[in-house]
Amino acid sequence: MTAQHFSIFLIIITIVAVIVFITLFFIPAPYGRHAKKGWGPLVPGRIGWILMEAPASLLFFFYFIAGDRITEPIMIIFLIIWQSHYLHRAFVYPFSLKKAASMPFSIILFGIMFNIINTYIQGQWLFHFSPLENYQTAWFTDIRFIMGVLLFYCGYAINKHADHVLTNLRKPGETGYKIPRGGLYQFISCPNYFGEILTWIGWALATWSLAGAVFAIWTIANLAPRAISNHRWYRDQFPDYPQNRKALIPFIL
Repeated sequence: MTAQHFSIFLIIITIVAVIVFITLFFIPAPYGRHAKKGWGPLVPGRIGWILMEAPASLLFFFYFIAGDRITEPIMIIFLIIWQSHYLHRAFVYPFSLKKAASMPFSIILFGIMFNIINTYIQGQWLFHFSPLENYQTAWFTDIRFIMGVLLFYCGYAINKHADHVLTNLRKPGETGYKIPRGGLYQFISCPNYFGEILTWIGWALATWSLAGAVFAIWTIANLAPRAISNHRWYRDQFPDYPQNRKALIPFIL
């Protein structure tokens, strides 16, 4: 793929993200509390998470070692940042779940496809297409890189804390859903999604690239509609659900 074709590909992927964003307001992704029959055979949750997320970790590392920038300090840092998220997501998070709900195979397949395409975009940009002068040692002190990394790990921490709250929500022997409380759950229904969005906005800032921006756009397109669906579900299921709690962004949405 040439640089021109790569740019066209990014535009197409962004248009698809907009279509997905609109569609998910009408058809919530059928897993978790929105699970429905008719989306294929169910796969154990832990296996599903590994299958979906492992390609992002493995392929990014492949693009790194296959490129000609393996000794560039900034590229090593980008590799570490990426892997700090996806190694955890693929090989730690699934085993931290006390009970991992089964997933439809179709959802797993969509997740695999997205991670393969997105990792190709991020890896090819950083390790092949990006101008070398963009990421010299001076980039370490650039405000865009510094703020991007801070935002990435701020979102990472928010996401992990929210996941921890959800994982420990039910006591041994309990089933069903409960109202999560504590941390940003005092203000929004889905701080895990809020943290994920901040993470990839941070990545877009740190890489200062259209490729990074496309990832952030896709994250918003996927998670914002689901956060709103989850928020409505909570309010429908629990009469005592906090009325001042927003869906995704504290005090705003």
